[in-house]
Order: sequence, then C-alpha cells, then structure tokens
Amino acid sequence: WGIMSFAGHVPASQMRQSLEERSVHSNASMLDAFDFSSIEEMDPSLAEGHRVVYDREVPFELRVQDAEAGPQEVGTLEAIRCKILALGEELSPQHCRIELTSENDLFFHFTHSVDEHGFRAMQENQKLMIDFPDYVSVVIKMLNNCIKEPHSFLAVFVMQRDGHARLDFIQNMEYKFVELLSCSFLASPEEVVRQQITFRYNSVKSRLSVMQGRLQDMNALVKVKNPSLLLQLQKAPAARSGYSKR
Repeated sequence: WGIMSFAGHVPASQMRQSLEERSVHSNASMLDAFDFSSIEEMDPSLAEGHRVVYDREVPFELRVQDAEAGPQEVGTLEAIRCKILALGEELSPQHCRIELTSENDLFFHFTHSVDEHGFRAMQENQKLMIDFPDYVSVVIKMLNNCIKEPHSFLAVFVMQRDGHARLDFIQNMEYKFVELLSCSFLASPEEVVRQQITFRYNSVKSRLSVMQGRLQDMNALVKVKNPSLLLQLQKAPAARSGYSKR
C-alpha cells in the first residue's frame, strides 16, 4: 500500500523522465562495458613512451604544391584525424608529435615532431608569444576552433611532391586572413605507414570480434527468455534488405 500510494502522487511526466534517465544510464553503461584499452595499448605511436592527449577528426583543406606553380588556390575539404602525442610531464614536456591520418586514404600519414630546441626555431621564425609547455594546448585549441567555427578558423594542409608538408592555422577576420601558426610535417616512412595500417586493421578486427561476442550473448539470452522475439529479430534484416531491392 505504501508503495502504491507513493506512486500515485508521482506525476506521470516525472516518472517518464526518470525512466528515460535510467534508459540513458543503462545504454551508457552497456557501452562502457566494452573495454578497448588493451587494443589501444598496441598502438605503435606509443612505442617511445608518448601518451595520447588529443584524437579527433578535424576539417582540413588539402592542397598540393608544385615547385614551379606554387600551391593550389583552392583545395579539397576532408576530415583528417589528428592525433597529438606528448612525452614527459604535462607542465614540462620533452617532446610533441602530431600524426595526421585519413579514413579515405589508408596510406595518408604525415608527422610533425618537435622538442623544446626545435620549438625555439619556430618561435623565432613566426614571432610566437607562447612557450613550449603551452604549445600542445594551443594546437588543441586551434584544432577545436576549426571544428566549432569552420567559417572563422581554417586548417590548410599544403603538401609538396617531395614529402614535405605544412599545416597553416588561419583565422578569417572578414576583411583579411590572419595566419596564427604554421607547423611543418613530413610524409611518414613506408615502414611506419605499414605499422599503422596493420594496427588499424587489427584494431577494427578486434573491436568487431568483441561486438560479435556481445551479440551472441544477447542472442542466447533472448532465445531462453523469448524465442519468438529472436526469430523476429533475425528476420528483420532480411525483410529490410528485401524492401531495399525494390
């Protein structure tokens, strides 16, 4: 009686909200149940002791530069995965590496590598007002700006035929374009590219295996509790594919 009378005083909207929140938490916990950390630890980028501090796809404008003609006036827009790795303590880093990859081209792999000594040269050439410990956070901020405000902040990646490349962060001030930062890149050696492709292939394969195992567990559970529902679930994809053929 106590439970029923309590439920009777709870508004229906509040009950629905509570159920929705529980459903969201349930879905989140289901995703958290998949632990891919052991797969990520196999990343060859971590072999020298670096840690990943940023890993997102960012809209880049890709341009190709010929030695004689100069860079293209207009490039192609593509989502490039930017992975930033740091070595050493956060407040006193020893080394920073930025790796650029593409889902459209598995052999696209460029690397920017800099330590405090190399950063001093960048600092002098570009009149930068930041110090090396701030470099990673500044690059992360610029990449995020390119995602959040793509019309105001541009990431232009200019590639040369000899494997050298340059990433220019540019701000559109409406009346003029201002170059904020420029980072030099090199096309990664064939061996590094091969290692990265192997890792990405094995990573996808391992994740698929984990998900398939989870699906089999769900099938077994539904089969015991509600066999007819399992038959419906198994028929559904076939029915959808039949409609798509029409």
